[in-house]
Amino acid sequence: MIAVDSSVLIDIIGDDAVAGDAADAALRRALSTGPVVACEVVLAEVVAGLGNGSVVVEALEEMGIDFQPLEQRSAVRAGEMQRRYNERRRAAGEAGPGPRTVPDFLIGAHALLQCQGLITRDAGFYRDYFKGLKVIVPKAP
Repeated sequence: MIAVDSSVLIDIIGDDAVAGDAADAALRRALSTGPVVACEVVLAEVVAGLGNGSVVVEALEEMGIDFQPLEQRSAVRAGEMQRRYNERRRAAGEAGPGPRTVPDFLIGAHALLQCQGLITRDAGFYRDYFKGLKVIVPKAP
């Protein structure tokens, strides 16, 4: 089972002229090997980005993407990784909140602990904070 990140779905559903084809190809490859899932954080971010929840849910169903909620252990890991991120920023002398928020860590922890990989455009971040996570980066077909 492979998880999919919000940005990949927004590229596909939003019909991004540049990234959409690569995202669609990565999704099709993953679906050919087994289930692809989105957690509640991804669903919320896609709806926030594109609007109309029923249209988004219908699009995900048509693509063959299932819904899989976060487990408690994933939420705990996400919090631990967010804390580590904040500590690293402070140690580097960076003030204030960084660009990474709890949703990023929830998506990564879900993919690491409940799935076998994550389709995302943000490989560097997920490889840094979620060691051992198989990261699948969309590339042009």
